Amino acid sequence: MCLAVPSKVVERNDKMATVDVSGIRRQVSLLLLPEEIVLGDYVLVHAGFAIQKVDREAAKETLRLIEEFMISQDPP
Repeated sequence: MCLAVPSKVVERNDKMATVDVSGIRRQVSLLLLPEEIVLGDYVLVHAGFAIQKVDREAAKETLRLIEEFMISQDPP
């Protein structure tokens, strides 16, 4: 099973980008995306490739829900 987490584009260099999820950064390729990606956009990443641009508000809500779920899983 694969879980796609929205990743925020924080740096861009031609067809490569640095994305951030909760302070963890990694390099991803933008070669598979047909649309232009700018700083602050959110993308879904699979196997080192950004595979889809995600609406900012939807991305923020998804990240909020993931954080809420993770907090609820903490042992008492």
